[in-house]
Amino acid sequence: MTQIPPTLPLRALFDAQHHASRAQIEVPLALRRDRLGRLRELIDTHAAALAEAVQADFGVRSPQLTEAADLFVLRAGMAQLHKQLPRWMKPRRVATPLYLLPARGHIQRQPLGVVGVIGPWNYPLQLTFGPAAAALAAGNLVMLKPSELTPHTSALMATLVRQAFSADEFSVVLGGADVAQEFSQLPFDHLFFTGSTTVGRQVAAAAAANLTPTTLELGGKSPCVIDASCDLDAAAIKIAHGKLLNAGQTCIAPDYVLLPRGQEAAFERAYTAAVARLFPTIAGNPDYAAIVSDRHHARLTALLNEAQARGARVVDVAPPGSAPGATARQMNPTLVFDPAPGLRLMNEEIFGPVLPVLPYDTLDEAIGFINRRPRPLALYWFGTDRAACERLLGHTVSGGVTVNDTLMHVAHEGLPFGGVGESGWGSYHGEAGFLRFTQQKPVLVQSRWAMGQLFYPPYGPRFARVMGLLRRWL
Repeated sequence: MTQIPPTLPLRALFDAQHHASRAQIEVPLALRRDRLGRLRELIDTHAAALAEAVQADFGVRSPQLTEAADLFVLRAGMAQLHKQLPRWMKPRRVATPLYLLPARGHIQRQPLGVVGVIGPWNYPLQLTFGPAAAALAAGNLVMLKPSELTPHTSALMATLVRQAFSADEFSVVLGGADVAQEFSQLPFDHLFFTGSTTVGRQVAAAAAANLTPTTLELGGKSPCVIDASCDLDAAAIKIAHGKLLNAGQTCIAPDYVLLPRGQEAAFERAYTAAVARLFPTIAGNPDYAAIVSDRHHARLTALLNEAQARGARVVDVAPPGSAPGATARQMNPTLVFDPAPGLRLMNEEIFGPVLPVLPYDTLDEAIGFINRRPRPLALYWFGTDRAACERLLGHTVSGGVTVNDTLMHVAHEGLPFGGVGESGWGSYHGEAGFLRFTQQKPVLVQSRWAMGQLFYPPYGPRFARVMGLLRRWL
């Protein structure tokens, strides 16, 4: 790659990558693995510094949480990319239909060119370097715009990437919403965005002006359905973990619980015990992340105040003596029973440690409740009744599902991860991610003995006989 200054204006940086991508259409396995290796070395060498930067941005977020939720997931994904690349890069032979024989067909897998990645703040390493790694593995060049809400992490990422890559291979672009808007207007070969549905609409509109294909990893209100056959104590610890990881600032966190009517008190007891087991204290506990900013903390507080004012039963389930850590923005885990339908709590993605609980009488009622709302990014089901589980899965549509646990489908590199409808479109992880950033070019190699002339005009009796034979075969 040509060495260019790393501080070029945004459009000039894109033009340099665009030129480099067109100058080298075929990107060999060795170069792809070299780029992955440099990214992996960057992460491994500077893992502690990256975790410290994330901690500085959140105020409270333990290095162990960043290791588990960001760095481990990254390493697992990159290890699979490195291992499977030779197989994924190979052309795929496809069967040729009778009427085209003896021609041969195959699918050639090629890089798209320049991929733009706009990342979020909640998992600032996994959700930026993850799609970037998939794009690099597919042979693309990458421009990455991390979130301005994690300035320490974003600045360190920019420095480390600049040290490991030339600017026309992989670059990190810093700046606020204005830079993100300009970034999304560049004519990328593919634009990958993770964030809110509201901003996702804006990104999609900007990309559409250039006919740039997009992957949108958004969010939404992911339901957690508890079946009557469920062991509440066993389920509660998994639900609490899924809800309270990163203090609920997770796009696939359970957003609300649908619970068989009459089990409200039992669930409250089980969930309260689960919270105490995971987080014996809240304020000052490094394992319990802070809300990322004062603005986000104020929004969550307003959601709770509105719910309480309109008759919902709001229950603080933090362990005794866990006063809220106001200065650190550590917000106590809270259950909200019977929230009114018009509440913001029930119409907005919560993105915090607040869990609404809604009773239902029949499974069909729960299914109807889910289907009347935008399709969620994730869905969770707990119970032992296989028929009920299959009915729920067969009659709802969601981006992904975990049965008898939360979050875990995102860690399975063999499963594609993505949304549907308002929770996004397109998927990645594993081979799905490789293919998302790959042009699958169909190639037909005609034979010298081709019989295509049978279909040429002028159309007469011979054409009619040929078509008659083919219709019987089809």
